[in-house]
Amino acid sequence: MIPVLGLIAGVLLGVLLKPDVPLWLQPYLPIAVVAALDAVLGALRALFDGAFSDRVFVISFASNVTIAGLLVFLGDSLGVGSQISTGIVIILTLRIFSNVAAIRRHFFKA
Repeated sequence: MIPVLGLIAGVLLGVLLKPDVPLWLQPYLPIAVVAALDAVLGALRALFDGAFSDRVFVISFASNVTIAGLLVFLGDSLGVGSQISTGIVIILTLRIFSNVAAIRRHFFKA
């Protein structure tokens, strides 16, 4: 429950404070947000399946965001940043839909 509360608090602070994102960070932020959302929904799925571990969540969250950011950086360095970003978003979106489907099945038993 603490990660969900932290996520809500972070979103509220972002909406209220409206921080400026540095220009160099702008290509990485959307990918980091999608990667973080994947980790949060994966943790929620694990919680409903009875297999949640805070240690696994923290490692998953940090590694998802870091690896996604490094892949985008590598893509930018090679000149294929938009293609790599698109691929990352597609893969993470598939994982998000998979996690949401599992959560839905848990609630509606369907």
